Amino acid sequence: MSDDEQGGAADDAPDEPAGGRSSDDGRKGGDDKKGGDDRKRDREDRKQERDDRKRERGGRKSGGDRKQDRDDRDRDDEDDSDEEKSAEDEEAEKEKERERERERAAGRFKERTRDPLADDQGEEGPTDLAAAARTRRATRQLFDVHRDLISFAHSRLQSAHIGDNINLMLGARRPGAGLRGGPVPEEELRRLRRAHVPPEGYVRLRNALRARRLLVLGAAPGTGRTSTALSLLDEVTTSGADGTDAERVRRVGLDGSIRQLAETLDGEGGEAFHGIGHLLELSLTRPDALPPDEMDLDELAAALARREAFAVIVVTVGSAVNPLLAGRYGMLCPPAPTDELLTTRLRERLEERTAEARDGDASLDDLLARAADLAARDEVTEAVGLTDLRPAETELLASLLAGHVLGDVSYHDLLSGCRSIAAEQAQEWFAGVDRALTAPTAEPERPDRARVRSGTATLFHPVAFRIALAVLGGASHSAVAAAAHLLTWELSVQSDPDNTPARPLFCDDPEADVALSRAELTDGKVEVDGHDVPARLIHYRGSALPSAVLTELWDRHFPVRAPVVRWLRLLADDPRSQVWMRAAVAAGELCVRDFDHGYTELVRPLAEATTNRRLIFAATTLDQAAGHDSHRKAVHKLVGDWSRKGTASHRWTAAWALGYGNAAATTDDTLDALARIGVRDDGELAGVASHNVVRLLVLPDAAEVLERMAEWTHHKREPYQDLGLAATVRLALTTVDELLMDPDSLVEDSDSPWGDRGDWPVLLALAALRPELVPAMADLMWTALNTARSKDVAMDSLEELLRSAERKSGAEWTRPGLAALLPALSTEEHDRRRLDWLLRRMMNDPEKPLPEPKARDLWWLAVEPEDRPRQAGPRRDRTREEERYG
Repeated sequence: MSDDEQGGAADDAPDEPAGGRSSDDGRKGGDDKKGGDDRKRDREDRKQERDDRKRERGGRKSGGDRKQDRDDRDRDDEDDSDEEKSAEDEEAEKEKERERERERAAGRFKERTRDPLADDQGEEGPTDLAAAARTRRATRQLFDVHRDLISFAHSRLQSAHIGDNINLMLGARRPGAGLRGGPVPEEELRRLRRAHVPPEGYVRLRNALRARRLLVLGAAPGTGRTSTALSLLDEVTTSGADGTDAERVRRVGLDGSIRQLAETLDGEGGEAFHGIGHLLELSLTRPDALPPDEMDLDELAAALARREAFAVIVVTVGSAVNPLLAGRYGMLCPPAPTDELLTTRLRERLEERTAEARDGDASLDDLLARAADLAARDEVTEAVGLTDLRPAETELLASLLAGHVLGDVSYHDLLSGCRSIAAEQAQEWFAGVDRALTAPTAEPERPDRARVRSGTATLFHPVAFRIALAVLGGASHSAVAAAAHLLTWELSVQSDPDNTPARPLFCDDPEADVALSRAELTDGKVEVDGHDVPARLIHYRGSALPSAVLTELWDRHFPVRAPVVRWLRLLADDPRSQVWMRAAVAAGELCVRDFDHGYTELVRPLAEATTNRRLIFAATTLDQAAGHDSHRKAVHKLVGDWSRKGTASHRWTAAWALGYGNAAATTDDTLDALARIGVRDDGELAGVASHNVVRLLVLPDAAEVLERMAEWTHHKREPYQDLGLAATVRLALTTVDELLMDPDSLVEDSDSPWGDRGDWPVLLALAALRPELVPAMADLMWTALNTARSKDVAMDSLEELLRSAERKSGAEWTRPGLAALLPALSTEEHDRRRLDWLLRRMMNDPEKPLPEPKARDLWWLAVEPEDRPRQAGPRRDRTREEERYG
């Protein structure tokens, strides 16, 4: 549709194109009209004067009169020439003004087709919409566990009684619930021998203990380190036992120290500890706690040797104990294998019941097979949500599986108990973390001692790392570590605002962070300015942990909300899409937990920002909340209000939220809202509105979207026309990867047809995948190519489409899409002449000349599609362009 075909009436109702001038040529002011009338009167006056002079010449007869007549005629000819020249100059000036107005209109239109993030990242530089799209899809997978977070916290089993022999007490694991000192009962040791599953490297640990008498065993809490230590002491002290049930292994109370143990062995009554194994759990959770030095360990080892005794010191991995683990007595304790541990625990549980079985009951092997099949179900593994289970968690899962197989636990309770495992882990991580800050100092009797700098940063860093990992899981390790330090600062300032927290620069222990957070490092890639670069990625070993950590944080620890909100706002300004987009999705999950607080502290302030990245952050947060049934209607109403009466930044945010497809009840409502935003204030936000119209085209209702775009291009008001034209040009310029779609749309093993077309222009991808949409898309593109203010941008976009037929390597790229689109776009002779001109321009491009064989292939792709059946009878005569490319 050309400009001359567009109506210029002010009526809002859409209409078919009719005769009359276009909106570009129809803007004429009153002053121009007035000036034209004055010039017309001047021309009439000059004509009247010439007529009077002719009448006067008619009555002259003498020679002097004839000479005067010649002079008058010459003067009249000069006047006529001057008048013609003045008219030509006036017409040329009017044409120049019309040309300038067309250029201004084309400039305004081109501005509306810019990338929405171009203002934040520069006009010429690449923007990260595609990278943000991929980040959002990956992050949504972390929280897409097919269970609404609103019901997640209520899925905890606190206790259960299964039959006569199995009792479950969930929540029994609590940090700091240490055991008092004393002998370990022989009954416990016998059970340990029967049930303990040795970890990898167990023999090496045992040999080291026998050789040195002392072993510092490092591992994360809950990994079975205490059981392994007891098993080691049980084995090395067996040969020294006298065959009675006398004490062989004893625990040293939490109030005991290494020096006290050495003094006890060498002091009075030390003979009583001859040949005994000692288990000591060393706690270094206080900020002012210091680990023992190597001399203390040497002294203890010498005392143990004199008594022919043994000792295992259990410590939690971290920077504080690195010197101990790096010394001659230190060794790491790997976790026990989950599968073997689960099988052992299941057998132990089921043997207790089958020992009392009657004839006709299922055998032990049958029950084990049924329990194994039950554990392998997708619903069960998804409910557990952990890649590896720790010993206590394995015991719980084995008890639940055994109870269901035996008919004592319902399937619903089984799934609820499985979901509680990750929740219990998160609760254990955060319970009483800063309780040590309120405890009395170690030396209260010395008030004159200089005040040391606050140790809150050291105390809060492990929990900050877990929160950062829950929010940024899947990002690079460096990004998560940097975000964790930023959050550590915010938590420290919130906890101790009167002191500047100390920030150690060389005390990080990445291995300890990974072990203590149940994380995993993998080799991967991150995007930097549109290019993939190698990186070390980090994520939780389990899909349930991110949601469990955020739920625990937001529902049970209200004072932490303020520093976390400040931290999320800082992440919104991070230029890396792997950071700010992941933070936006996580912020949406937090809003689901408490929408009032999330909207007040996060969404509204960010939606009133001046940078587009912050507005997208707010829109993504709203969309994530709208993904939950409990908050969908609230988000619909909020976005609808913003589209009608919000500020410019609110309307910008609403437009982006609408582009996700979840911010309105129907596609029709979404398009209505985008139209309101795009045409208001003479199309001030037509750019962002048109971009989000294109994002809707990857949804099932693409035909409805194209139909509405066609209505806009035929509308009588210019803002509607510009909205439809801008959306059409964006349809050709935007790649599929830039559309922030659902998580499973662009993955290699997905059944989605978009899977291998991430770098295709949306127009060609739709043409290849949905041929029924080709006529509508071709009509829209034809209109953009034949409209004055949009034809330059549309022509450039068509050139980019043609160049995408093949990759640089020569492999086929978007050729199937071009084969479907170009014939519908080149039905008339005028269209083919335009294609011919464009191909010749591409061939003569000094920077990127198109080879003639490729140009010929593209021409015949448009004029003679490969799949068109050949008709019988004489063929039509070829045109000049066809002869050139034939």
